[in-house]
Amino acid sequence: MTQIDRLHRRHLMLGAGALALGACSPGAADAQDARYASSPFRRISDAEWRRRLGDASWRVMRHEGTERPYTSPLNDERRAGTYVCKGCELPLFRSQTKYDSRTGWPSFYDVIAGSIGTKTDFAIGIPRTEYHCARCLGHQGHVFDDGPRPTGKRYCNNGVALTFRPA
Repeated sequence: MTQIDRLHRRHLMLGAGALALGACSPGAADAQDARYASSPFRRISDAEWRRRLGDASWRVMRHEGTERPYTSPLNDERRAGTYVCKGCELPLFRSQTKYDSRTGWPSFYDVIAGSIGTKTDFAIGIPRTEYHCARCLGHQGHVFDDGPRPTGKRYCNNGVALTFRPA
């Protein structure tokens, strides 16, 4: 490899790296439901969220992290009930819409209307639709178009971002 080839390769790699970093910049979540626009949960400091949620949930919900697959006890939850946001207890999913997607995260094919907001996430280099709780803006997971009928959606949720409330 000549010195000119190495320079071209270096410029290509630096340009690709800069593009990737630019694509990862955080954007605001589209909260979709105006009734939550002035929610007091949106005024809580990051330090207070960390105290309330604990490290694992705080990392996922407030800093858009991801828990390791197959670690959530909610994967095996089969009772009737409602899955609520761990940050503000807004109901997000009904147990009837939960299914085993074999991905390692609790998955649902439908969401309770008005409970989430979305944004485009480029963190892994390709666009994905990320969703957040509409009331506290806590990151929940990503939605994909490979779910079962009737919606064809797969809401792939971090278990540490949810609390299960039995019926």
